[in-house]
Amino acid sequence: MTVPAIELNNGVSIPQLGFGVFQVPPEDTEDVVVQALETGYRHIDTARAYQNEEGVGRAIAGSGLKRDDVFVTTKLWNNRQGHDSALEAFDASLERLGLDVLDLYLIHWPAPQQDLYVETWRAFEELHTEGRVRAIGVSNFRVEDLQRLLDLGLTVPVVNQIELHPYLTQDKLRAFHEAHEIVTEAWSPLAQGGVLDDPVITDIAEEKGATAAQIVLAWHLALGNIVIPKSVTPERIAENFASTEFKLGNDEVDAITALNRDERTGPDPWRFPG
Repeated sequence: MTVPAIELNNGVSIPQLGFGVFQVPPEDTEDVVVQALETGYRHIDTARAYQNEEGVGRAIAGSGLKRDDVFVTTKLWNNRQGHDSALEAFDASLERLGLDVLDLYLIHWPAPQQDLYVETWRAFEELHTEGRVRAIGVSNFRVEDLQRLLDLGLTVPVVNQIELHPYLTQDKLRAFHEAHEIVTEAWSPLAQGGVLDDPVITDIAEEKGATAAQIVLAWHLALGNIVIPKSVTPERIAENFASTEFKLGNDEVDAITALNRDERTGPDPWRFPG
């Protein structure tokens, strides 16, 4: 199976289907990521807040893969926003991962109450200019947060990683991304399983000889989203990876998109933290 790649706005290529480790216990992370890499994933998404960067690093180091063959993302947590603290946090994450260069660094949340994401972003720009990270982006940013960076003439983020699934399609935000060459990346792509019993999805899955999860992941891929499903079981890890085998027609994509309810499974960036 071949995972499609997306070229980011700075020319860096990222595998469109990645493997997320949110809520993977630190003691299990190395084994789970080893399983993902053996399955074929070449894009691993972690964060300081997940407390499992070390396990990700050990798995990559012991995989036998060339460093250039694995795309690694991590994220800056809210309590380390600010120029100097962001630089220090990056050094610590890089050390935990055991890497010399990071592929993608994200501001995890805009945390508008702190009003620190602009100076944090300037620190990210420095890291990129120095060649310590290949690409910089954001996560959970709203239109107004992104617009503020653009109005200040700062680097356009390569991605915005947001909650996105058939019950939360984020049409306005995705349209803004497209207009400014920001790639949409989806977390909670299956709504924590909440969309898998929807008749529209299960009917398409039955017709395709696929699972409901594979159909939802195929929908993300058809929309052009980067998508990072998480699992700890070998069978589900392999099942999710095989979603690239299923292609949806335009009518099927539209039918799934029409399921939108603006329904979140995670925090609202307007209020988190707060």
